[in-house]
Amino acid sequence: MTPTLELPAPPALAPLLARGALLSPFKRPRPDAAHPRTRLVLPALRVDTARLTAYERVCGFPTGFPTGTASPGDALPVTYPHVLGFPLAMRLMSGPDFPLPLLGLVHTSIRITRHRATPATGAYALTVYVDGLAPHRRGTQAAVVTEMRDGGDVVWESRSTYLARHRTSERPTGQREEEPKPLPAVDEWRLAGDVGRRYGAVSGDRNPIHLHPLTARLFGFPRAVAHGMWTVARCLAAHGTPDAAQVRADFRAPVLLPGTVTYAAEAGRFHLRGDGGRVHLTGEVSPL
Repeated sequence: MTPTLELPAPPALAPLLARGALLSPFKRPRPDAAHPRTRLVLPALRVDTARLTAYERVCGFPTGFPTGTASPGDALPVTYPHVLGFPLAMRLMSGPDFPLPLLGLVHTSIRITRHRATPATGAYALTVYVDGLAPHRRGTQAAVVTEMRDGGDVVWESRSTYLARHRTSERPTGQREEEPKPLPAVDEWRLAGDVGRRYGAVSGDRNPIHLHPLTARLFGFPRAVAHGMWTVARCLAAHGTPDAAQVRADFRAPVLLPGTVTYAAEAGRFHLRGDGGRVHLTGEVSPL
């Protein structure tokens, strides 16, 4: 039987980040390593509307509650449950039984299914668990699942993959990335150097690669890097998402801050491109 641990409140992120950083040098990632099996649960979570509004502003979603009560206009942005579940994911990934080092861990993809609109005024049960490890041509990848329930029904779920880069003896087949077909440009966004700090403040994800050029250089980046979840949220704010939908996003290359990117979209697909046409993000939205 899979163990379940109910938490009375979301864990504080700062101690988890510190623990993950301290343990990272001692981790030896490999695809066949053991991983935590416990499912962490927040049984009755309510959304902090002030924090939600700040998130919406940073990511470009519409803000406010037009009627003052639950209505379609009050629905959570499709990416926001990821933020709600992030402290639980961090508790799992920063623990001594998680085999991948938290420092340097790269978010490579997310798959979201929203079964219906989720009012911001609702109370939800959140469950987060690690769904296994897999070999990747650049290292070892972990899958983390987040589920949000309303009255026992799953109304939103996601599956994120995180990559720990290390030398591998083999290159698994079928994992090479293909260049996506170009999409027509829709808009150009000039990104300020503080985007990472602003998103970190509303999401709690204060990974040092996102905060300042000096801390980013410690991990091999010339400048601070935008959060992958900010880039997909910004694109979805521009694209729009049906109440019941599936979202796929793959993070292909870091977005350096400050910088200029081009948002491109056609039908249900969208891309984020940088200088020279380099693709940073590919995504797709489809009705459920």
